[in-house]
Amino acid sequence: MQMMPILESGEETLVGGQAVMEGVMMRAPHSYCVAVRKPNGEIVKDEMPLERMSERYKIFRYPVFRGLGTLYQALKLGGRALKYSAAAALDDPKLNPAGDQAKEIPGWALIGPVLFSLAFFIFAYKFVPLFVATKLAAVYPALQERLLFNSVDGVIRLIILLALLFTLSRTKDIHRVFEYHGAEHKVVFNFESGQPVNVANAQRFSTFHPRCGTSFLFVIFVLAIPIYALIPFDGFVAKLVSRVVLVPLIAGIAYELIRFAAKRRGSFLATLTAPGLWMQRITTKPPSDDQAAVAIQALEGAMALEKSQGGELVIA
Repeated sequence: MQMMPILESGEETLVGGQAVMEGVMMRAPHSYCVAVRKPNGEIVKDEMPLERMSERYKIFRYPVFRGLGTLYQALKLGGRALKYSAAAALDDPKLNPAGDQAKEIPGWALIGPVLFSLAFFIFAYKFVPLFVATKLAAVYPALQERLLFNSVDGVIRLIILLALLFTLSRTKDIHRVFEYHGAEHKVVFNFESGQPVNVANAQRFSTFHPRCGTSFLFVIFVLAIPIYALIPFDGFVAKLVSRVVLVPLIAGIAYELIRFAAKRRGSFLATLTAPGLWMQRITTKPPSDDQAAVAIQALEGAMALEKSQGGELVIA
């Protein structure tokens, strides 16, 4: 989730991306392209046209709901991109010379990883923080005050998140993914600047982008603190269930805050979302020129497909 493309609206065309294994996925509102460098140095691409969730279902045109629609589509596309990049990076013979997968992995084969990820999310970010905060409140009665209790709960969640991201960043494979994450941000910045998109120009930009999924995740974690404090439940099980049920609502509100802050860089909300940029010091790393070149290939593929469909490219 920390690398997903999270910002989209019905009013303007924005470019988002995601780092994958030895490559980058880029998307515009109506197009998708993932470029991956194979072990032999060849760059292969997978692309397809897209339909906005707001165009398919009217409910996703409204605030909060549009964030949920974007999140769902981002996760779906992210799964496709990761699956493709894994096959390409491992030089899977199922990939033909054009880079397309000859045989699609059946949907049922993806259920296991999805269920495991969901279970891990609930355990690590819902059960463990709530359990620890409950034990601390039993020792220190002052922590039983609702806002203070949820603040402690929220801090524990952030500590777990930061520890996990930092630990992952120390591994060789994930470090390279984070380098491609940096390449994706630099190329998106380059595109948004209006300057010609090339490696030299892209490398001059920062790896920290305000629309990154890392910022989105941070806002979700912080926003949960006051929202949980409004829930009038005292039992452990009731609190745990409410935390899981409220995830979609919090994600939708967080999307709106990030969207607002990205458009108004000097606003108070933009200041509140700044720590999400600090977290990108973990999830993005300076890329090599070769990695930036792969990100540019992904962007060019998405833009060419968008243009062929008559999409108007507007910089937000």
